[in-house]
Amino acid sequence: MRIRKTYSLSKLLLLAVIVAGCSHRPTDVTQVDELPDIWPDYVGVTIPVGIAPLNFSMADDDVETVDVEVKGSKGGSIHANGNYADFDIDEWHQLLEQNKGGSLTLTVCAEKGGRWSRYRDFQMTVGSEPLDAWGITYRRIPPSYEIYSKMGLYQRNLSNFDERALLVNTQAPNQCINCHTANRTNPDQYVFHIRGQHGGTLVHRNGQDEILKAVNDSLGGSMVYPYWHPGGRYCAFSTNKTTQIFHFANNKRIEVYDNESDVFIYDTQTRTILKDTLTMKRLWAENTPAFSPDGQWLYYTTALRQVYPDNYDKEKYSLCRVSFDENTGRLGTHVDTLINAQSSMVNSQSPKSVTWPRPSYDGRYLMYTQVDYGYFSIWHPEADLWLLDLKTGETHPLDEVNSNRAESLHSWSSNSYWFLFTSRRDDGLYSRIYFSMMDNDGRATKPFLLPQRNPKEFYRHLLCSYNTPDFTSRPVNSDARQMGQDIESDKRNPTTITPL
Repeated sequence: MRIRKTYSLSKLLLLAVIVAGCSHRPTDVTQVDELPDIWPDYVGVTIPVGIAPLNFSMADDDVETVDVEVKGSKGGSIHANGNYADFDIDEWHQLLEQNKGGSLTLTVCAEKGGRWSRYRDFQMTVGSEPLDAWGITYRRIPPSYEIYSKMGLYQRNLSNFDERALLVNTQAPNQCINCHTANRTNPDQYVFHIRGQHGGTLVHRNGQDEILKAVNDSLGGSMVYPYWHPGGRYCAFSTNKTTQIFHFANNKRIEVYDNESDVFIYDTQTRTILKDTLTMKRLWAENTPAFSPDGQWLYYTTALRQVYPDNYDKEKYSLCRVSFDENTGRLGTHVDTLINAQSSMVNSQSPKSVTWPRPSYDGRYLMYTQVDYGYFSIWHPEADLWLLDLKTGETHPLDEVNSNRAESLHSWSSNSYWFLFTSRRDDGLYSRIYFSMMDNDGRATKPFLLPQRNPKEFYRHLLCSYNTPDFTSRPVNSDARQMGQDIESDKRNPTTITPL
């Protein structure tokens, strides 16, 4: 027994020597009077308790080793040393919890060519408001246009780096899987559209999936861009006849516009499509609906239809709203114009177009994307996020999060303190997910990129864009195999339409 103990102790001592030898700590350090150039840029960001570690690398690929010490303003510290800053998940969470409402100070040293440099310290603020979400859902899609290459719907745990596919189109071959839309981050109620030979609109509700016919002849199109009524019975859609055209000589690759589009409401209990002339005008293109958090208003965008494709860049969408009665499932009789595209001037430039209205769940704000024209903002480098104060009617750009490339496709956390959005600021090609916190005065914090275990390597090898991201309060429980079989079948539930 004594020999066994001695042998175990010897192994432990040897292991300690090996670990010590592998840890290449800074020596003969030169102080540099500048902030470290790290990737992703997490300098000065505000983060929520519970978020996965914000691992990072030095932007310079020639850096051999990075050494990072993180200290909390309310106590605690953690350390990382290696090719990149890879923080222990449990230690990271403990440090954030201990410093909720405080800050973290990061000291970064980097070795290049055998020489160490120490940079100025920088801070991260730990938000006092919770993220109030288990994770996020999104679509990952490659940069294809007409061909349905590999794409899928995924969910990601925000406290670590775990990702799981909800449905990949290899499980439903030759199908285009569209936006996954839940009801106020509720994973028990969602909808998404499928295009292709076995197209349809899948509605998940009360633990059951049903697939509706993809196209209703009376609508003139399919059911897309959904948004749930908070009561859960109704879901607003637009029906669009979408066309793509390609640019030859400017900084935009592609344009997406609609030859026709209307907004309607679907009653999930009766499988009835509720049409209304207010949101289905013959000479106007209604689009991108969204219910208010109290369910009493339906927001949507509308533009005077143009002659396509010649006048595609003259299409300017205004933001409107109309009242909605949950008891009758009917819209009101009067439409309010909240933002008139013809008067939405910026620095005396031409009128702008409004798209993707998303009200915060506390009813205070409405976030939207503003572009030069049209509504399909992900292909518009000038696309920026704007914020409308629903109490005062004032609106302003979110300069804290906007860049010189496309920002779009935003969603709120359930407590309305945090929001996410997609941005192409990194390379102009792929949309990535960023997070920010909104304060009580409508000011956003510096955004941070969705954390990954080794972010530089991960994003360099990910040749896909993130699309239509949203928060989810709990994991989505779905049977991808059964869902794929249902999509491949010919079983589709018909819908009925109320008269105009």
